[in-house]
Amino acid sequence: MPTWLVTGGAGFIGGNFVIEAVRLGVRVINLDALTYAGNLRTLTPIDEEPGYVFVHGDIGDRALVARLLTEHRPNAVVNFAAESHVDRSIDGPAPFIRTNVVGTLGLLESTRDHWRALSEEERAAFRFLHISTDEVYGSLGEIGKFSEATPYAPNSPYAASKAASDHLVRAFHHTYGLPTLTTNCSNNYGPYHFPEKLIPLVIAKALAGEPLPVYGDGQHVRDWLFVTDHCEAIRTVLEKGRVGETYNVGGDSERRNLEVVEAICDLLDARRPRDDGRSHRSQITFVADRPGHDRRYAIDASKLQGELGWRPRHTFEQGIAETVDWYLDNQDWVQRILDGSYRLERIGTAA
Repeated sequence: MPTWLVTGGAGFIGGNFVIEAVRLGVRVINLDALTYAGNLRTLTPIDEEPGYVFVHGDIGDRALVARLLTEHRPNAVVNFAAESHVDRSIDGPAPFIRTNVVGTLGLLESTRDHWRALSEEERAAFRFLHISTDEVYGSLGEIGKFSEATPYAPNSPYAASKAASDHLVRAFHHTYGLPTLTTNCSNNYGPYHFPEKLIPLVIAKALAGEPLPVYGDGQHVRDWLFVTDHCEAIRTVLEKGRVGETYNVGGDSERRNLEVVEAICDLLDARRPRDDGRSHRSQITFVADRPGHDRRYAIDASKLQGELGWRPRHTFEQGIAETVDWYLDNQDWVQRILDGSYRLERIGTAA
């Protein structure tokens, strides 16, 4: 049975990854600081699994990380831990630097020191997999896609912090020989997504009868990746990826933001119609754009597909229908979050 130390495994992508890994027979040590977006309720389905251990703590706590590495001797460290919302980084960049840059540095140093002390056979089998984002590449025009060779040009404090962490991971491979891998993914969606992000936010506001805010003209383009497809890609890279390499992960599902919102409205019209008979599209409201809003992202995942044989399993139409259905069936999970500090308010205006 392999053992993985997963950081940030109570978040959206990390939570989905941990649930799937445990169900596949992996022993998972889940280290999470449980900031506002960390949610232990996401992990309820595996709470009683003997191969799952949760540890409350920070990736920057070097003594804690060192103890976990020594005690559990994982075959891999999979780093999801990050502050991840662009709007929040606009309002307050400092936490993004603390976690995404300083925290990642601490995790890398602790892992390097542990890796150096392993046997030759264990060192050869060990991997450090860093999960990153396509936002490090900046913005695209009407054509073209981000490849692994695209120069970094981050345009938000969040993207800049992730770019810095990517560079640190690369440096630890080239300087110290640490067997690292990096994935840069497009926009994820699916179950357990914190409701500040576009898709769960629109679902929640639509059900509440509130205006559905669309930034600017709604023509910003994103490549949408269903979260379980992303989790499968990460496992594929961990198993077969070439050490020191970066792999882009995309869903082959470019959509304008307005198209995404309209698709959600149409699904809700069929599943949860308004009392007045009007379409949920009538709730769409255009609002002032996000400062520095990148116009288009698109991922070229041909390296991952060609070298490692991964393909996304979900079309956008399949994935968005599954996502809407999950939120309709799990309103208690959403409402417990909305009972806390976040109330679906607009953030990130740089006012």
